[in-house]
Amino acid sequence: MEIRRISAAEITETVKKLYMDMNYFIGEDILDALKKAENNETSPIGKSVLGQLIENNRIAAEEEIPICQDTGMAVMFIEYGENVVITDGSFEDAVQEGVRQAYTEGYLRKSVVDDPVFDRVNTKDNTPAILYTTIVPGDKIRILAGCKGFGSENMSAIKMLTPSAGIEGVKKFILDAVRYAGPNPCPPIVVGVGIGGTFEKAAMLAKKATLRPIDTDNPDERYAELEKELLGEINKMGFGPAGLGGDNTALGVNVEYFPTHIAGMPVAVNICCHAARHKSAEI
Repeated sequence: MEIRRISAAEITETVKKLYMDMNYFIGEDILDALKKAENNETSPIGKSVLGQLIENNRIAAEEEIPICQDTGMAVMFIEYGENVVITDGSFEDAVQEGVRQAYTEGYLRKSVVDDPVFDRVNTKDNTPAILYTTIVPGDKIRILAGCKGFGSENMSAIKMLTPSAGIEGVKKFILDAVRYAGPNPCPPIVVGVGIGGTFEKAAMLAKKATLRPIDTDNPDERYAELEKELLGEINKMGFGPAGLGGDNTALGVNVEYFPTHIAGMPVAVNICCHAARHKSAEI
């Protein structure tokens, strides 16, 4: 296969559009789930909250203003074709510039600080974004992007289970994490679960799971059934929309898995609020 050349400017423009669009326009999977939740919600307060969220999303799209005031921290999962060469700049710089332009020109709140402990000075352009890049065959670049607000991010959890915990131990940890989070992550939530790999791989899987459309199932029937079971159990908790009570605490549960060591069974839970912003592009 011949080498394909892509300009850094095209990368920047693609990333810029991804982040402006995802902050202004809620995904169809989330909007459809909110409408379905409104229809089946038995709590009058819960139904009212869901109606307000749907109206909020409509106004945001019409006026091209952020769905939520917390426009999050940019995270991207990138599949980089091994036959691609970036011209007129580097891939990393081009992506970061796209985030910078989106947040400055798009009037999106800038929430990133340069040092996590001591200085905590705002970088003033919401960079750096967090990038997870995989080299794959081909001459395309695929970007799965999200922007994660920290009201929900702070409610995430990970545990290094051992194989003896079994599936019941996995389910207990996930449900306990959601129960502990309660109303804090702005329900109705999307729950991303990563199982397997190592400590950091499980967390990456959980984050990536929150970016998967919630109208899709894990292709493995066992994990797809687990997703449905967990969603049912979470909605029985009764936190409801905005934590004010009701039938719809979660809109979806997405589970991703990866091979792991014979002595381990890492499980990570990454919780996302109702403004579950995700978008993808292929260059």
